[in-house]
Amino acid sequence: MPKYLIERDIPGAGKLTPAELQGISQKSCGVLREMGPRIQWLHSYVTGDKVYCIYIADNEQAIREHAEQGGFPANRIEEIKTMIDPTTAD
Repeated sequence: MPKYLIERDIPGAGKLTPAELQGISQKSCGVLREMGPRIQWLHSYVTGDKVYCIYIADNEQAIREHAEQGGFPANRIEEIKTMIDPTTAD
């Protein structure tokens, strides 16, 4: 399945408490359970005013459906074509 990077504009995201982040995570996981195996959340990065999420999904529409059902923004969705890291230079 394709892998996606989702950019979510969430003002003050970096100031969310652990309890708030846990609640958001629980909501996301609940929606994912309902949607079944066609979408999977791998991990997210929280910055000052954004959250960047990595998902595996059948298609971009599944990402949008998850965002809508969970009440999360999905301001930008990009399919990840490949990944590089320092070992790519070897």
